[in-house]
Amino acid sequence: MKIDIESIGTIFTEFKDCENMPVQPCGGDKSVGKIVIKDEYKQGLKDLDGFSHIYLIYYFHKSKDYKLEVIPFNDKTNSKRGVFSTRTPIHPNKIGLSLVKLESVKDNIIEIRGVDILNETPLIDIKPYIPNFDFVEGEIKSGWMNSSLDEVKNKKSDNRFL
Repeated sequence: MKIDIESIGTIFTEFKDCENMPVQPCGGDKSVGKIVIKDEYKQGLKDLDGFSHIYLIYYFHKSKDYKLEVIPFNDKTNSKRGVFSTRTPIHPNKIGLSLVKLESVKDNIIEIRGVDILNETPLIDIKPYIPNFDFVEGEIKSGWMNSSLDEVKNKKSDNRFL
């Protein structure tokens, strides 16, 4: 089935290319960004300013192709992993997800912090982060990433997935 998705706006950041960009939002806690929402979607921003964090769903517009096995940034063993067990940008549908801090909403402009997104990235959707909804009870498994979770905050990107 073919699915048509339209961009609702554009994410602007300091990251003009992948070199030295954080690989996850937790590594971009000092990085700020701005989202410009298209006028026809501006009304949908009503009440968003009541949330401290939002999920951004976006399109990896610089990613050219997908691979089903990749060597992720934070794999200490340099092993090939199935793409669906990673958060790399070369998935078949090139959809990105980042949880960022919402700084402000003014008219059709959203100011954000904790950014790990390339400049001029097309925004697909916004969802509020609600801890009671997104909370997982019981044992949490992080798979192959367990050994490198403490290091991801300091990992920077390169161009391996473009």
